[in-house]
Amino acid sequence: MSDRHTHEHGHGQQPHGQPHEHGHPHDHGHHDDRGHHHDRGHGHAHPHPSPGLRHRLAHLLTPHSHETADKLDPALESSARGMRALWVSLGVLGTTALAQAVVVALSGSVALLGDTVHNAADALTAVPLGIAFVLGRRAATRRFTYGYGRAEDLAGLAIVLTIAASAAFTAWAAVGRLLDPRPVAHLPAVAVAALVGFVGNEWVARYRIRVGREIGSAALVADGLHARTDGFTSLAVLLGAGGSALGWHLADPIVGLAITAAIALVLRDAAREVFRRVMDAVDPALVDRAERAVRAVPGVREVGELRLRWIGHRLRAELAVVVDGEASVRKAHAIAVEAEHALLHAVPRLTAALVHADPAPVPGETDPHLALAHHLTA
Repeated sequence: MSDRHTHEHGHGQQPHGQPHEHGHPHDHGHHDDRGHHHDRGHGHAHPHPSPGLRHRLAHLLTPHSHETADKLDPALESSARGMRALWVSLGVLGTTALAQAVVVALSGSVALLGDTVHNAADALTAVPLGIAFVLGRRAATRRFTYGYGRAEDLAGLAIVLTIAASAAFTAWAAVGRLLDPRPVAHLPAVAVAALVGFVGNEWVARYRIRVGREIGSAALVADGLHARTDGFTSLAVLLGAGGSALGWHLADPIVGLAITAAIALVLRDAAREVFRRVMDAVDPALVDRAERAVRAVPGVREVGELRLRWIGHRLRAELAVVVDGEASVRKAHAIAVEAEHALLHAVPRLTAALVHADPAPVPGETDPHLALAHHLTA
């Protein structure tokens, strides 16, 4: 037989002109690339206890991920209702930010400015993400042979730049006010705008969480919890307004700097995720999981080089497996198919794998890959 065999297909594709059915649904609990568990496709949602105050405060100080893979999951992608919930809730955040901006212009509150920019940035980041998601659904072409999933990486860069600009702007405004303190005008309006920000985020949180649980979307539920903790930023503005009302003029810029610090934490997290994605980084635990799954396939003697890479919010795999050197081409093909099948179940968000089958070497046999060595070192 030939010294190599490759097999690849994605969901919904038919390699070699033959359909390949997995025979059972691919809807079971998975962990994402950071180890968080998602229950998918079970047809019902399990109630989750509401997070306590201590948990919410801890979450407020934890950077929120803006990684595309965290924003979209199969339940959300496949549900028009889920996507509608995402856009409606982001529209509410945008309206909230607009109402706050009017008060910012009247009062000059830099704390409220920071909260407004934070809410506006959350709303605006959905625009490049939505465009990238629409592009990512387009079929591959002879020019873009891997499809358009990389558009999501460009969206990630746009999101990072948006967050960076918002952090720089709020920092500039807060520092300027510290150097030149002055009273905040229309304090009652500032307090009302802060409450509007809190109510807007809480409404979005409840809406996203409810719809997310109904359609089984872990990503939408997580985004709802994100919005709920963002409401604390608005309450911080309320504290700043209270301090200003008591005559402490530095309360407003200090709260503004605190909000800037929160945005900076989000920026750090988002920039790290985007950099890793652009550099094709994956969680090493995913590689370990993939290797264990393939080694358990009957007929696989060893797993050679294994590579995983993100294309948009989907993963692709390339790997080599060692099989019996006396196996027929059909047998090697069957092992390759089973190896891919095992990977699709073991690795969340994996949509295709290229499996290369090598025959087990015999004593004295020359490695057939030596003919390729000079290409690898060129």
